[in-house]
Amino acid sequence: MGMREEQEEDDGHQPLLVSIPDEEDESLIRRTLLESKKIWQIAGPSIFSRLAMFSLTVITQSFAGHLSDRDLAAISIVTTVIISISFGFLLGMANALETLCGQAYGAEQYHMMGIYMQRSWVVLFLSSILMLPLFLFATPILKVTGQSTAVAELSGLVAMWLIPMHLSFAFQFTLIRFLQCQLKTAVFAWTSGVALALHVFVSWLFVYKLMVGIVGTALTLDFGGCQSWDCLGTLFVAGVLILGLVSLIKRLWGCGSSLNSLWLLGSCSRWKIFIIELLFCLLTLISSLFDGITFFGWESMIPLGFFAATGGRVANELGAGNAKGAKFATTVSVLTSLVVGIFFCSMIIALPDKLAMIFSSSISVIAMVDELAVLLASTILLNCIQPVLSGVAVGSGWQAMVAFINVGSYNFVGVPLGVVLGWLLPFGIKVCVLYASKYFLLL
Repeated sequence: MGMREEQEEDDGHQPLLVSIPDEEDESLIRRTLLESKKIWQIAGPSIFSRLAMFSLTVITQSFAGHLSDRDLAAISIVTTVIISISFGFLLGMANALETLCGQAYGAEQYHMMGIYMQRSWVVLFLSSILMLPLFLFATPILKVTGQSTAVAELSGLVAMWLIPMHLSFAFQFTLIRFLQCQLKTAVFAWTSGVALALHVFVSWLFVYKLMVGIVGTALTLDFGGCQSWDCLGTLFVAGVLILGLVSLIKRLWGCGSSLNSLWLLGSCSRWKIFIIELLFCLLTLISSLFDGITFFGWESMIPLGFFAATGGRVANELGAGNAKGAKFATTVSVLTSLVVGIFFCSMIIALPDKLAMIFSSSISVIAMVDELAVLLASTILLNCIQPVLSGVAVGSGWQAMVAFINVGSYNFVGVPLGVVLGWLLPFGIKVCVLYASKYFLLL
């Protein structure tokens, strides 16, 4: 009798859920390697495609820099400021498609993915049309900001010839998000690589053989941007024919305006930082500044790849109810991105003159880039952390918070600080890079 009561008492203390081995029991090294593999599977193709597409403008600036300093200043102003505004605006709107298509893909509502993509095409294309005055009136806008007449007029000419590239963003960004939500990142990585290889050849042909000048250089950038869209479009049409999704065109059109707005705020603020820097520089300083900005933007494609990977990993772990896994993914992603940032930071400090020679052969420009090396390196180091943390916030469902933090940091701290130091105090060009560093540190 006593043994029976004791047995019942023991049964009453049995756990309701069977305990499973904790992740902490695994080897830390093995967990780190496994998590790194998962992150790089997403980040690798994304980084490559971003680097390839950004390299289109870098290559164009390199060829323009060997024409003249004025040509370099003009192409740099248009690609770093006007195209960046267009890029950030349309990219922010396109990011809403990733959320909508991702949810449809997870719910196996595949027909809705095509509908969302069509809606995004219409909304983004109309938005790109509304932004055309920025290109058509680039010359008077630049004159108002204090640019010299010669540089403003040449920049306006280049802006007119880059309108095709601007219009291609609406279709290119939509297809990339459509593929990315299905984890088919290798597709646009290959198309970006093909576009980059063709762009190098066409740039060499136009500048050195045909000698068409700055207009021809702008045309090569149009060709490179549209080539990526052509490759993606061809693959998409082939997929539509194979899978029999032509019936999707009968669906109704609409738009996801609320998600577009949140993503738009966050993305535009990231690119606004380059715009204010124009207001502090003369011709020679513009060339040296944009050499630094170009390398900074080039390196920024890597943290942005980790931004996408971190957001996906954190969302996956939180969706599975594994908070510890989300924290561990965050730690691994931050450390990996930081190692990459330290590498580029060290390279800039060690070889500032060699990097400047990629973009210009002017002795004054190379000397100025050498002076800005330390400030540029610190900006890049800080920039490796901020996008990853933004990815964590987005993966956790805090898109609105990210958007408001970006907008508030830029408009209420970054711009006033840059205006005071650049205009009211005689700090000149160095304040531009210092201002950028503090902006990212605040974020």
